[in-house]
Amino acid sequence: MTNNDMTDLAQRYIDVWNETDADQRRALIDQLYTEDAGYTDPLADARGRDAIDATIAAVQQQFAGLEFSLPGPVDTHHGTARFQWHLGAPGAEEPLVIGFDVAVTEAGRLHRVYGFLDKVPAAS
Repeated sequence: MTNNDMTDLAQRYIDVWNETDADQRRALIDQLYTEDAGYTDPLADARGRDAIDATIAAVQQQFAGLEFSLPGPVDTHHGTARFQWHLGAPGAEEPLVIGFDVAVTEAGRLHRVYGFLDKVPAAS
């Protein structure tokens, strides 16, 4: 995959996390992820498309009204991408959460995604 392909894949990944229509989100997940895909971050370890969908739905419920975005370039090589993301109110200057993900592809689809949290809100 080219760098442009990987950048497009990262944007589509962000779009999935922002899709609140459950049927549309699931259709996008089925297009984007391999059947045996996995997503792991400090708070979740999802295996398979059903678990990934449930994880995204739970995050959307927890952070209702907030949106994910790609704040910078996607760094890629050998079918692997790393990119920073922000989660915040649309149009806000400062995101509530900042993280970065490492995505491994297989046959042009996401196979494994490893998420890291750089900035999280303080527990109240």
